[in-house]
Amino acid sequence: MTGRSKSVLLHVALLALLLLAHFIVSPFHQGNLSRIMVLAVYAMGYNVLFGYTGLLSLGHALFFAAGMYGMGLGMKLLGLPPAAAIGLGIVCAASLSAVVGALALRTSGVAFMIVTLMLAQAGFLTILYFGTYTRGDEGFVLQQASRTIAGFDLTDPAIRYGAAFALLALCVLAMLRLVNSSFGRVLIAIRENEERARMLGYDVFRHKLFAVIISGTISGLSGAVYGLLFGYVGATFAAVQYSILPLLWVLLGGAGTIIGPFVGTLFMFYLIDFSSEITSAYMVIAGVVLVLLTLFAPQGLVGEIRRRYLPWLP
Repeated sequence: MTGRSKSVLLHVALLALLLLAHFIVSPFHQGNLSRIMVLAVYAMGYNVLFGYTGLLSLGHALFFAAGMYGMGLGMKLLGLPPAAAIGLGIVCAASLSAVVGALALRTSGVAFMIVTLMLAQAGFLTILYFGTYTRGDEGFVLQQASRTIAGFDLTDPAIRYGAAFALLALCVLAMLRLVNSSFGRVLIAIRENEERARMLGYDVFRHKLFAVIISGTISGLSGAVYGLLFGYVGATFAAVQYSILPLLWVLLGGAGTIIGPFVGTLFMFYLIDFSSEITSAYMVIAGVVLVLLTLFAPQGLVGEIRRRYLPWLP
């Protein structure tokens, strides 16, 4: 069996396990997994830029929020049905990522990080400034009756889980296709040695720009679906912490791996959940565990497994 066949089989097995979990776990953990799967898609979008292209962004909350607010305001102000509102959120995120990419990619290294951070903060302040429509820090709730697609009530926990699973499965399969394509190989080449990739004749700027757009669009899709499934749109999701979280999830799970973002999101979510049951200073426990993981598993959980046991893992 080839490495690619093994990889496909492993990822399909993970998806099958998540599908099986829907019928086994308690309603509490079912709700947690629904949230984790949607946020893992956000981390996977971030991973396209950071893990596979080598660009460290500190402003990805801008794209997540663009998808969320595009969807939410489309339903609230324009009266769009949920499916069309998600489409609007995707268009908003893709358009914004194209503009941000065209501007930020004129810089590199630390300057790229700062530019993406400043643009994200500008987006956050814009949401607060237009509080008449966005409700600012307070945010707004989507009416339960409006959150249905093709007759499926997305407020039902079982259907919500199914929708989150479908989104994750679609993203995992798309990432498998992307990573194994010639475009994905060029992104990895740029990450490893940008100058050599340029010398080989590849248009580095164009590939990096498309990477930003793909990354931002996936993040925006996650934001739109998150807002619809959980019925809330708020400025918190555009704040700097939501730019840092996907970076942590990717680093914990393993940058440059397909399932790493999901594993990192799952691990950090339950680490904080379990720590908060022990003490009110739960972030101390979480911080110690994260430091230990950084010291003893510097490539992340999945990254270390790939390094030691499964070198064919994409």
